[in-house]
Amino acid sequence: MATPPSLADRIEDALPQTQCTRCGYPDCRAYAEAIARGEAGIAQCPPGGAEGIQRLAALTGQPVVPLDPAHGAEGPLRLAVIDETWCIGCTLCIKACPVDCIVGAPKSMHTVIEPLCTGCELCLPACPVDCISLETVTPGRSGWDAWSPAQADTARQRYAFHRLRVERDRAEQDERLAAKAAAKLADMAAASRLTDAEALARKRAVVDAALARARARREGAAGG
Repeated sequence: MATPPSLADRIEDALPQTQCTRCGYPDCRAYAEAIARGEAGIAQCPPGGAEGIQRLAALTGQPVVPLDPAHGAEGPLRLAVIDETWCIGCTLCIKACPVDCIVGAPKSMHTVIEPLCTGCELCLPACPVDCISLETVTPGRSGWDAWSPAQADTARQRYAFHRLRVERDRAEQDERLAAKAAAKLADMAAASRLTDAEALARKRAVVDAALARARARREGAAGG
């Protein structure tokens, strides 16, 4: 028998999954858990807007209140657009995007996959050359009127994959650093076992090789 969804689960389902952090929490799930614990109010999600507050009020039994202006204002859906003529390919916007909707390579122009953008705005402060702007795509419609449950589900899935990818990349980087450190320690251990004569011979070989390269460069320059 399936376990019934917790209050935090039901609250999360009522959030738009833009992962914008404007609520003051790192993602929609963290905000949902804070509401369920009674640590956060229900009026801290601008993307959900007034309808979102009504949904949260119905789930929590709290009264409907206006959106807290300290967290922003309800508005139309606005998607990120990169001015590719100014993009320097720094990849900082790619790292900032919670749903991996920005594609590009280092030192190459980036672009936004518009149907996947949640309008979270997190890429704006990350860009060092201010080449990202926001374009309104739902004029006259805001909150859940501008954002569908299907879009929210897609955003949640992509955010989950993003988190898995980040953890995987971090684990792989840790493994590379650990392997590099182990190799360095092995080299140091091997070097510590050298006798004075062997250490002197190794240093002499390094010096002789450097002198040989210098002579080769001089001879090449003279021959040219």
